[in-house]
This record gives sequence, structure tokens and C-alpha cells, in this order.
Amino acid sequence: MEESIASHLGEDLLQRLINFILRYLSDVKLPVKRGNFVELRNGILNVSPIGRSCSQSERDAFYEYDKVQKIRETMVEVLRKEFADCDLQFSIGGQISIDIFPKGWSKCFCLSFLKDYDTIHFFGDKTMEGGNDYEIYNDPRTIGHTVTSPEDTMNQLKDYFFA
Repeated sequence: MEESIASHLGEDLLQRLINFILRYLSDVKLPVKRGNFVELRNGILNVSPIGRSCSQSERDAFYEYDKVQKIRETMVEVLRKEFADCDLQFSIGGQISIDIFPKGWSKCFCLSFLKDYDTIHFFGDKTMEGGNDYEIYNDPRTIGHTVTSPEDTMNQLKDYFFA
């Protein structure tokens, strides 16, 4: 059977985590909130203060708001303190979310399937410490590239591989 974050954490810790997040988010004031604040995926718990149901324009506005107000950065600090005993990683991801996963379950896990390759390039936008691309970007098995958008990724790929 494939291991999931739910089976790894167990129902008690998973509910403790989700309940804490929902209580915390209920006190966060944002310009807008939409639905789907907590999404349980196979390998991570994804949390979005604005809600994953937001429109693209709401997503963009939240991203700019978050740069100034540091909603996700503050929430990550609170989660790290509250769950310090749980061996969990809390990383800012994309424009609107926080990824939560057991330590050791970062994006570096995929590298175990790429052992036959001498050179592995990784392109990511959240490569700073605390970002969900940080570990794989800094892994000695990869050549890391920081990107700012899909267009920037394409430009870097063209420059690096087709120049």
C-alpha cells in the first residue's frame, strides 16, 4: 500500500493540525476569502489563506497583499511553534499557499528516481529558505534555477539549452 500523509501522520494529528489551521484562518482578516482553505493531497496538506477557489485576479491580488502583510510567513512561524514536536515541514508555495509535509518528504524525494542521470536541472519560484522549492534547489544533485513566471522559465530554458 502506498503511504500517504494521512496514514503517516495518523488521524489524531491530522485533525489536530486541520482544526488548528481552520481556527487560525478564522481570525485572519483579508480583503477577500474564498472556499477550499485546506486540501489534503497524497503527499502534502496544502493550506491557502485566501482559499483555492479564488479567481486568477484574486490570486494575483492576494500574492501582492501577502508580500507586504506576510500572511503566509506569519502563519508558517505560528505553525512551526505549535507543531514543533511533530517533525513537520512548513513551506510557502506558489502564490497563495503553504505546503505541510513530514520532514524528508520534500521535492527531493523525486531525485531517488533519477539516479541514472548525471545532470538534473530544477526550475522553481520559491527557492528561498522557507519556500517549497528550497530543498531541491539547494540539493547537491541538482543545478537550481530560480524563475519568476512560466515565461521566465521558457526564456531560461531557451537560453540554457538552445542558445
